[in-house]
Amino acid sequence: MEKDKLAGMKVLVMGLGLNGGGMEAARYLASSGALVTVTDLRDEKVLAPSIEKLAGLPIRYILGKHEMDDFRKADLVIKNPGVRPDSPYLKEAKKVETDISLFLDASPARILAVTGSKGKSSTASALYFALNECRSQGLMDGKAYLGGNIAISPLHFLNELTEKDDVVLELSSWQLGDLRNRNLLKPRAAIITPIMKDHLDRYGSMEAYVSDKRLIYQNQDESDVTIAEDDDWGKSFHRESRGRKLVYSKNPVKEASVGGWISSPRGPGLARLWEIPGGKDLLGNKTVPGSVVEVVPEQPLVPGFHQKQNLLAAALALLDLALDADFIKKSLGRFPGVEYRLEFFHESGGIRFYDDSTATIPEAAAAAIRAFEKPPVLVTGGTDKKLEFAPLAEAAKEAKALILLEGTGSEKLKELLDSGGIKYCGPFGSLEKAISTALEIARSGDGVVLSPGCTSFGMFLNEFDRGQKWKEGVIKLTHGH
Repeated sequence: MEKDKLAGMKVLVMGLGLNGGGMEAARYLASSGALVTVTDLRDEKVLAPSIEKLAGLPIRYILGKHEMDDFRKADLVIKNPGVRPDSPYLKEAKKVETDISLFLDASPARILAVTGSKGKSSTASALYFALNECRSQGLMDGKAYLGGNIAISPLHFLNELTEKDDVVLELSSWQLGDLRNRNLLKPRAAIITPIMKDHLDRYGSMEAYVSDKRLIYQNQDESDVTIAEDDDWGKSFHRESRGRKLVYSKNPVKEASVGGWISSPRGPGLARLWEIPGGKDLLGNKTVPGSVVEVVPEQPLVPGFHQKQNLLAAALALLDLALDADFIKKSLGRFPGVEYRLEFFHESGGIRFYDDSTATIPEAAAAAIRAFEKPPVLVTGGTDKKLEFAPLAEAAKEAKALILLEGTGSEKLKELLDSGGIKYCGPFGSLEKAISTALEIARSGDGVVLSPGCTSFGMFLNEFDRGQKWKEGVIKLTHGH
């Protein structure tokens, strides 16, 4: 929606939140001349950080409750992705949008979109990092931006964009579901990271969950590219998409296929070179379609096979945008990773500490254990969202030690650990106790990682609050250690 059309409209923002989407929507709408009301079930005390950032703007707040009359009177309601589409309040609204739909309707920039179950933030951030480096070296005009589910609403930078810019959007299934039947999203590159069980408490089935993911390529055509794994889900995406197909794999791709693979768990990522229009990359080098090139370094700054897989998916998109293979490899070798996603943030007494707070499903915590060459001390657990903990219980055998935080998910995990004779400490009701226990166990050369495998509700506001408190607690308790 064009900015000048918003002037004078009565707009209700449903869900202010603490992670940017609702706040940036309120800021954008108020600065566009809309008459903005913000409503959220949380109170002023919890939402204080977001409210403070909106100080001085003419915004009316209804907090701690929703008033049905506000929804009926609004010309437009902006919903938070966490609000279910079948909300009775939304049924009373004349028109419903999101910060993503507002952005896509007005943005002039080229869009590169990333979704999936796990790895999408790392993949999107790596893609943005390389595109930004490309601009810093004068290989592309314009600027690169990153937004979406990664806690940066693209409305924050919408007014800066031109047709020469690239915007990398990380999109959750909820954000994509809100775009159904809208025809607003047509990404130049659509990347789908590995699909795992997630959000079944909301969707009820994997098919319903993945159905929203499929919307990422719904409007693509042969001028676009769809990048997916070569598993059953990925093959189904490629069958449906009208975009050109690139696969990433654990095994060498066949001669007839185009894509990339990790040569071995500790080896580099390789790619079969995609035919670039004009036969040249951005550096003017002639390209040889079908040849094999290295695009992912052997030792990225963030450890583990799954990180290499994330970098490979990003590298395939970069190759399709005509970036030089050697440039891609060197750039991704400098990529520092993403905050709260297996992030190395502190070292004390030879012990390295990592924050993987956004590992909110058991498979992600299992992957964190296996990312380390030397078995780590794992701090895990939290609130259950109707997921199976067998993958984490199995991987826990490979950890040096297991420390549990309190929560319904931890109780489910405990049953599996007890039946398997796997030792653990806790569950503990505070991070301080968990960190102290980790410090008693860990020795120089060990890694200690918070990778919960659960949602954060109960002890924390969200996974970002959990990650921040983990880092603060570790630094505090290791001072002088």
